Amino acid sequence: MNVASRCGLTPQYSGLEKLHERYSGQGFTVLGVPCNQFLGQEPGSAEEIAEFCSATYGVTFPMTEKVEVNGEGRHALYERLAPFADGDGHSGDIRWNFEKFLIGRDGRVVGRFSPQTEPEAAELVAAVEARIAG
Repeated sequence: MNVASRCGLTPQYSGLEKLHERYSGQGFTVLGVPCNQFLGQEPGSAEEIAEFCSATYGVTFPMTEKVEVNGEGRHALYERLAPFADGDGHSGDIRWNFEKFLIGRDGRVVGRFSPQTEPEAAELVAAVEARIAG
């Protein structure tokens, strides 16, 4: 998911870390993708972002370099993710920080969740558990 350190949703890092810890031994990994496209809420360098996440939320899951998730500079990963619709039918541009995607072991997008969906929400956990179960 795209992440930001200065967003009202930043506390989701705690839930994401719990999700990562709970399922990482079963082949699941949370991947944070910093993005500064939403009101400049991720202004730091990759090192500053990683330090903040580790020190503030105990994040151990991997983080990428900062990328663009919308527009002409959209990263190739988000070119592939954006067309996939969430449960409410939203597809296309990423709406805000912490929009979540679930990708299966085969590389296919199998779920998209709104930024407001908490990492420990029943529907997100159920989707993760279904993918782990096979």
